[in-house]
Amino acid sequence: MGDLWQSLPVPVQDGIVTAALLVPGLLVGLVLRRGYAPGPLVGAMLWRFRGANAVFVLLMAASVAVGVGLTAQERAIRRGTAEAAARFDLVIGAPGSEITLMLAAVYLQAADMPLLTGAQYARIAADPDVALAAPLAFGDSHDGHPVVGSTADFVAHLSGPLQAGRMFRTAAEAVVGADVPLSPGDSFHPAHGHGPPAEADAHGEAEYAVVGRMARTHSPWDRAIIVPVEGVWQVHGLASGHAPGAGDRIGPPFDAAYFPGTPAILVRADAVWANYALKSRYTTADMMSIFPGTVLSQLHGLLADVRAAMSVLAVATQAMVAIGVLAGLVLLMRLFARSMALLRAIGAPVRFVLAVVWSYAAALIALGAVLGLILGLGAAVALSAVLSARTDLRIAAGIGWTEVQMVAAFLSLALILALVPAWLSARRPILPDLRQ
Repeated sequence: MGDLWQSLPVPVQDGIVTAALLVPGLLVGLVLRRGYAPGPLVGAMLWRFRGANAVFVLLMAASVAVGVGLTAQERAIRRGTAEAAARFDLVIGAPGSEITLMLAAVYLQAADMPLLTGAQYARIAADPDVALAAPLAFGDSHDGHPVVGSTADFVAHLSGPLQAGRMFRTAAEAVVGADVPLSPGDSFHPAHGHGPPAEADAHGEAEYAVVGRMARTHSPWDRAIIVPVEGVWQVHGLASGHAPGAGDRIGPPFDAAYFPGTPAILVRADAVWANYALKSRYTTADMMSIFPGTVLSQLHGLLADVRAAMSVLAVATQAMVAIGVLAGLVLLMRLFARSMALLRAIGAPVRFVLAVVWSYAAALIALGAVLGLILGLGAAVALSAVLSARTDLRIAAGIGWTEVQMVAAFLSLALILALVPAWLSARRPILPDLRQ
């Protein structure tokens, strides 16, 4: 049986689990309604007190939406951060914090990091397993957009074909990310540092001309400005990475003797196994190699307690909703106490009364659960749009099997709990209710 289950496609497994969660609640309904047709009476009950019913459904839907939105949003954030790190196969920096290196190289978070030397870069670039060794030089910005020095090969690796314009050819040219409000033909002066404290006049008359725009990467690099690494070095009064007499050439190979240093190097190999070999080879006393995806997974692991807390919050919310449903249904049934007493007085079987009350409760519960699923999706989508705009990550929340199964479990539990108000209604004294 275990082998048969594992052989099924994942969507089929999820569908079976969802159906199994619904079965207990649906079985209750089948047993109660067998041989009866309470539909017309239930419809009249729903319409007569439609205002109270609508309030009950909306309150339940809002509570369900909280749990759905929390789980959907958390999953979307994890997926968006992982997608942003996908093109950063291997990053090498000086020994220190792996998380700091990842945040700086992948997510462009400002950080003070020691530099790798020209000899270290030359050793990496000369390795036969290395297909790309791109220096990443941080430190400058323009109007809040980070200015990063690198190579044309790095831009091609990150963006693929440019969205507009061409690649930079001199140290004074730049290629901008998809969300940078500059276009080919514009020019700008770099500021030293990031954010409001950036020193706008620290680089004197330094100026870059924008010649191209990258395709969208759905990462913080969409807000970055990439210039030749030689431009960053020269703006700071350092050597250009090439021996005197090399003219205005940019890009590798670099001369180790004139290489001012770089805080990080993006490395890529043509074969997956070679990336692991390179990580081992360049994890030394003077260098640190990381797989950003692995570090991100570890970071997600460190945040597992947060996810667990969110899950507990979602479960607690559903439990409170279930209790609220039970209490609300008991109060609502007081509106129909006289009608139920009249049914019993004219000889209606107890099971028919149970079927009517349970069907009425089931209709409200089902409407609230479905509406809550829709509201949860809407809230998660709206919040994702805000987070995407603020972080430049592609955070796209959607309803998955996790949310569907959570709502299915809640729906089944609530349908079972609906037996309580149904039973209380069927056991109420007849005469006092008829006199109301």
